[in-house]
Amino acid sequence: MITSDLNQVKTALINGDIIALPTETVYGLAANIYLDSALEKVFKLKKRPSYNPLIVHISNASILEQIAKNIPVKARELANVFWPGPLTLVLEKQDQIPDRVTAGKPTVAVRVPNHPIALQLLKSLNFPLAAPSANPFGSLSPTSAEHVAHYFKEEINFILDGGPCSCGLESTIIGFENDEPVLYRYGAISIEEIKKVIGQIKVKNQNSKNPSAPGMLSRHYAPKTQIQINEDISLALAQNPDKKIGVLSFRKNKKIKTEIHQEVLSISGDLNEASKNLYAALHRLDQMNLDLIITAFFPEKGLGKTINDRLKRAIKK
Repeated sequence: MITSDLNQVKTALINGDIIALPTETVYGLAANIYLDSALEKVFKLKKRPSYNPLIVHISNASILEQIAKNIPVKARELANVFWPGPLTLVLEKQDQIPDRVTAGKPTVAVRVPNHPIALQLLKSLNFPLAAPSANPFGSLSPTSAEHVAHYFKEEINFILDGGPCSCGLESTIIGFENDEPVLYRYGAISIEEIKKVIGQIKVKNQNSKNPSAPGMLSRHYAPKTQIQINEDISLALAQNPDKKIGVLSFRKNKKIKTEIHQEVLSISGDLNEASKNLYAALHRLDQMNLDLIITAFFPEKGLGKTINDRLKRAIKK
């Protein structure tokens, strides 16, 4: 059920249950990282492959050393600027971090979420939470409690309602190879903002066989409805006259007939606003029993790179 009762949720987590947790990025499926039976529930419910690591959520940066060791200087610089916030760091793990969390890797993904309810809950617990997105593996991420209920209404006892997610995109993930930063996943903090803090950074955001971090698989973040990316949306509509089609637009496309449902992510052309609205718009389109969703790539700058990354993964077979 959807609830705002923190005490109920806290008790459920202590007792080894899993719950849905609001964050600023997307809603997560949360479990005690030190309770293997709870972690197993997460993987089973999501149908998530065991080789895909989880992100550990902590209440503040001061307890990072309980999770990770040998932390690079640039990692601390990023944490100082962006935590709490949508930044995940992949660091050498402390010995007590379970292999199920890290998929057997020597590293652990960790972040401090920037959501008042998530932080309040984390501060009330004496253990961190693993919290991958609260959706079936590979499907659209949920940005509201209602999205989670649509996926898991019968399987989760408590969906903690924190309203719509303020970012609406998953966290940016940065790892370190020989102490040099590597971007493993485009996310809600643009690579341009990252570079302002630590300078140049490698991009290594595809690995379907042995991912260093979540979100690196080639197909991910996909609605059930087929998506087609076409720079000429009017042409794409003309080529599919017999199909029921919805359009995902950055700005309003005035060439599209009124009988075609159009989701506009930002009337003003703001990429931050568009990124916040992306998943909610795709959820609405996905529930319309369409034959096809047509969209075009977004400007390849700022959070446009993240939106394009999600669209590219959504169309993979």
